[in-house]
Amino acid sequence: MSKRKQHAPEFKAKVALEALKGEETAAELASRFGVHPTMIHQWKRALLEGASGVFERGGRKKPEIDEEQVKELHAKIGELAVANSFWSESSNPGGGK
Repeated sequence: MSKRKQHAPEFKAKVALEALKGEETAAELASRFGVHPTMIHQWKRALLEGASGVFERGGRKKPEIDEEQVKELHAKIGELAVANSFWSESSNPGGGK
C-alpha cells in the first residue's frame, strides 16, 4: 500500500497557472505533469479563490493560535525538562559539578 504523493505548493501553483493560461487541456497538463486532471481543477480553483489575498492590505494574515495546543506543548516542555534534569543527575551520581 503506497502513500499519496505530496506536492510542493510551488509545483501546485505552477500547474494551476498553466491551467489558467488555457493553452492545454487539463488532460494534457495531467499527462505532462503526472497528476490527475481533478487535482489540476482543484488547484486552479484554489488559486482563483485565494488570489485576492495577495493584494490585501497589511501583508500576510497572522496565524491563528490554538490555545489548547499551546497548553499541551507547554506541558510537554515541562515533562521533558523534568526528564532531562533527572537523567543529567542520574548520569552524574557523584554530583561533581
